[in-house]
Amino acid sequence: MEIANIGEFGLIDRLTQDIKPNNQSTKYGVGDDCAVLHYPDSEVLVTTDMLMEGVHFDLTYITLQHLGYKSAMVNISDIFAMNGTPRQMTVSLALSKRFTVEDIEQFYVGLRAACDKWGVDIVGGDTTSSYTGLAISITCIGEARKEDIVYRHGAKETDLVCVSGDLGAAYMGLQLLEREKSVYYQMVEEAKRKHAADGSSVNIPDFQPDFAGKEYLLQRQLKTEARGDIIQKLREAGIRPTSMMDISDGLSSELMHICKQSQVGCRIFEKQLPIDYQTAVMAEELNMNVTTCALNGGEDYELLFTVPIGDHEKIQQIEDVKLIGHITNKSLGHVLVTRDNQEFELKAQGWNPLSNGNDAK
Repeated sequence: MEIANIGEFGLIDRLTQDIKPNNQSTKYGVGDDCAVLHYPDSEVLVTTDMLMEGVHFDLTYITLQHLGYKSAMVNISDIFAMNGTPRQMTVSLALSKRFTVEDIEQFYVGLRAACDKWGVDIVGGDTTSSYTGLAISITCIGEARKEDIVYRHGAKETDLVCVSGDLGAAYMGLQLLEREKSVYYQMVEEAKRKHAADGSSVNIPDFQPDFAGKEYLLQRQLKTEARGDIIQKLREAGIRPTSMMDISDGLSSELMHICKQSQVGCRIFEKQLPIDYQTAVMAEELNMNVTTCALNGGEDYELLFTVPIGDHEKIQQIEDVKLIGHITNKSLGHVLVTRDNQEFELKAQGWNPLSNGNDAK
């Protein structure tokens, strides 16, 4: 069904007709000029992300359902990175005529699955037309007690530097998808050349991408997960990080943000970086340095955080958290210690959406 057949409000009604609020702070959701929220005893956290087709995602290899899930999770992740609890979300879409009502329903299936996982209410948004592809703008609203909020600027000398999960897998998943996409387009071009040469029909053979043994890499790229489970484990252990970020643009870039805003240095150990086996195998297959991928790849959406050195034993007891270094005096700079104990300056080489190359994404 063409979206024009039911119009903007018909589409909104169809997508949101059975959405029921789960949070007491949601006083009124979809259906009026504004959502009504109430937070009497806590601070309000607000984050917004815009995702553009051709820049942040490629519909050649991500389904709209996965895209909806990922779009929600990257915003929810920002709330967790402030040590908050996500509560509400607004969703705005710019759509071209190539999308049907059913397409957008699939997007919402993924979006709502992510929201349901973390108890987030969809309370509004906007839809409009686009001449250049799909654009997604999502705002997530959360809450936290004033004393619980964790900023980027709180890291102190001797603090321990920790990360959740593993690093570089999402970037390797992207490289895998781009490789198979390139193979497919080469097959298409070859079929077209044959047609031009002998006048035969353009016959593009069935294409089966080679993903065997790489399923984890695809999952990390296509089905992003916000690490609210780690936030819960830290709370249960009585640990309040001194600084925290989620890893969207690469560990090196995020760590440099923390160091700059906290006015400190850092010392990170290559042998401590958590890297999955599939990530290492894929990096070797593509003749890439796996440490570079782990430091600069981006889209891991793991949590990078610092804790006081006194929490060392507590941190060691938390599953899926790895100690990778410590905070130093600003004068000592930002150092990566390699496996053979050489020292190199750590540089922010993660993805920059406004750069010309965008090499690390």
